[in-house]
Amino acid sequence: MIKNPVPWPNGARCAVAFTFDMDADSLLHLAHHSSADTRVAAMSMLRYGPEIAVPRILDLYKRFGMRQTFFLPAWCMERYPQTVDMILKEGHEIGHHGYLHEEPNRFDAADELYWMQRATAVFERMIGSRPKGFRAPAYQFSRNTLSHLVAEGFLYDASLMGDDVPYVLRNDAGQVIELPSHIGLDDWPHFQTSRELNYRATIKPPEQAMAVYAAEFDAMWEYGGLWIGVWHPFLSGRLSRAVMIGQLIERMNAKGGVWFARLDEITAHVQGLIDSGAWTPRVDRLPYYEGPIPELGDAPATNAD
Repeated sequence: MIKNPVPWPNGARCAVAFTFDMDADSLLHLAHHSSADTRVAAMSMLRYGPEIAVPRILDLYKRFGMRQTFFLPAWCMERYPQTVDMILKEGHEIGHHGYLHEEPNRFDAADELYWMQRATAVFERMIGSRPKGFRAPAYQFSRNTLSHLVAEGFLYDASLMGDDVPYVLRNDAGQVIELPSHIGLDDWPHFQTSRELNYRATIKPPEQAMAVYAAEFDAMWEYGGLWIGVWHPFLSGRLSRAVMIGQLIERMNAKGGVWFARLDEITAHVQGLIDSGAWTPRVDRLPYYEGPIPELGDAPATNAD
């Protein structure tokens, strides 16, 4: 089913990463810059992430002896430095997630690079090192993002959905390791509903969302894949959902043969296999297209962008 499975450490059947994007109230300021301060209920919902959910998640990871990866917009790092300290104290990784959760596809190349570098400067100031990995806010990886990642020295990206195992993104400037997930492993469509954020999913009981996550895990375990949850503390860190996450981890541990790892650790393992010749990745060359496809150039108007 998977043509090119990765040889995972110690004979593990699959690799698993529970990643959390701690966007906090950056989302509200970005969506409603002039009135965010008046939207107190929405603000409280989002601040629940750094203030209540992240400490709960860290305790959960500690109970299971897990080290995982969090992605933080750099503005959130500046706004919630105590949360950054808690995450790092427990041995977890913090990855790059923009400055204010701005979407790269909304910018030209120069402006996208400005925001990427502005966020990296916060990492250097607060953590003392540059981030190794990047996740594009809202999955909005642009046609310029890879070139910026290569130029800025990133080792991996975790924004795309093109495989069930790690693969390589390459262009004329260089390459990075891609650690893919997909929307089924994102908690947003399962749990999020908000007038202010213009998204109203039908909220599911945690058991239903966890059934989706567990089915995806079972398939990855059977065939040697990579399972990456893309979750948000203010959603999945809510009490009943956090309880179910603990039960999901227990289920994975009971099945055995699972390598729980930070994304930088997965990247280092994959890069080591590539360097030694023990495994050869699939390569996606970007950009996929140089511009709009010509077939629609003279066609009647459609509902395309």
